Amino acid sequence: MKKYLSMLLLGVSALVAVNAAQAGAIDDAVKRGTLKVGMDPTYMPFEMTNKRGEIIGFEVDLLKAMAKSMGVKLEMVSTGYDGIIPALLTDKFDMIGSGMTLTQERNLRLNFSDPFIVVGQTLLIRKELEGTIKSYKDLNSADYRITSKLGTTGEMVAKKLIAKAKYHGYDNEQEAVLDVVNGKADAFIYDAPYNVVALSKVGNGKLVFLDKPFTYEPLAFGLKKGDHDSLNFINNFLHQIHEDGTYDRIHDKWFKSTEWLKDME
Repeated sequence: MKKYLSMLLLGVSALVAVNAAQAGAIDDAVKRGTLKVGMDPTYMPFEMTNKRGEIIGFEVDLLKAMAKSMGVKLEMVSTGYDGIIPALLTDKFDMIGSGMTLTQERNLRLNFSDPFIVVGQTLLIRKELEGTIKSYKDLNSADYRITSKLGTTGEMVAKKLIAKAKYHGYDNEQEAVLDVVNGKADAFIYDAPYNVVALSKVGNGKLVFLDKPFTYEPLAFGLKKGDHDSLNFINNFLHQIHEDGTYDRIHDKWFKSTEWLKDME
């Protein structure tokens, strides 16, 4: 009996130790006083760097509201998109907030919150191809060269749905768009909200926007596997701001107004 009790107590102690070691990201942030979020600030209008070097955007404002609800400061950790998941898994920050699409492949490595917005892939094509290219299917030929940002669902979609076309990706969106503007590529594949802005900001009258999304892409916050307490907090936060008007106010600032463009280079 004594041996059984000793083993039971040892098991309880081990369980307590494991739980302590696996404190959730939100709990850690509250204790630290800072919520650290990894992001690649190149995705207009979700997260981007203005002419004063400040990171601003729709997702940034959502995260600021989240940090405020926790009573902590928000610290944005600038991270290249292709290395953002490994950086989370090695504790460089608490969570990913970088316009990340919740895919099944990524979900095998991460936990995701409920989506905070749903977008879809669209096309920016060379103006000369207007009428010839009417959908992504028309690009699926070795005659065409397509581009997107490396590590994104734009790249995944290009290689899966437009596999016959020649593909060349870039580390940031603007370089890829300029490839099309300069006639070096035929089409840029990316999320609709970014393409709307890129069309007016860098299109220079040389692009046509095929605005009908051809994928379904829920964007969500990414956390380490098993962090259910943090997911519970974030999902309840998202529900709250949808109901109290905060979400609509932030959304309209970035998607129904273009005032923020004046703040960009």
